[in-house]
Amino acid sequence: PGVRVDLHGLSSDFDYRRSLARGEVDLVVGNWLEPPGELHLGRLFTDEIVCLVGEGHPAVRNPRGWTEARYLAAEHVAPSDFAPGMRGVIDEHLAGVGHARRIAVRSPHFGLIPLMLARTHLVLTTGRLFCSRYVDALPVRIVRCPVTFPPLTYYQLWHDVTHTSAAARWLRDQVRDVARTLASQVLPARAARRPAGTAT
Repeated sequence: PGVRVDLHGLSSDFDYRRSLARGEVDLVVGNWLEPPGELHLGRLFTDEIVCLVGEGHPAVRNPRGWTEARYLAAEHVAPSDFAPGMRGVIDEHLAGVGHARRIAVRSPHFGLIPLMLARTHLVLTTGRLFCSRYVDALPVRIVRCPVTFPPLTYYQLWHDVTHTSAAARWLRDQVRDVARTLASQVLPARAARRPAGTAT
């Protein structure tokens, strides 16, 4: 109670590392494969990487035909890069195993992407927790990703300047507790309702 929270989106215009070092920002939530080493890290949860597509997408109609080759050749939608030359976790992993996908659309507004999927054959590759928020509200479905990805790990980062602050520690505890509650409620419930090998 009484706390004011300002949320800032990560973008090429926002130097989050400098803002953390100056104490202008208390924490950053991310999921990079290798977070900056000079920052403290608190793990929040891990998530399965899946694909979210419109309910008319070929991957829904023919799950067995949703192969690695078709996945890579499909038209993908991805969030805009938040820093020049810095790939997101999906493209970073694909490059590491010698693959690349066709990104047809980049959006700075991640929450609008499911609306794009509903009327197109675009593919979004991300965590199941995010996707599960939309399957009951939009004509979209979750399908398995034919490329094997490691689990998506979310964490919060903070700098030494706020490490011992009681207020900042309280905020980190709140973020951790909310993230773990969401993950424990949504992810196991979705997995329990999903028959093996089918779209949800």
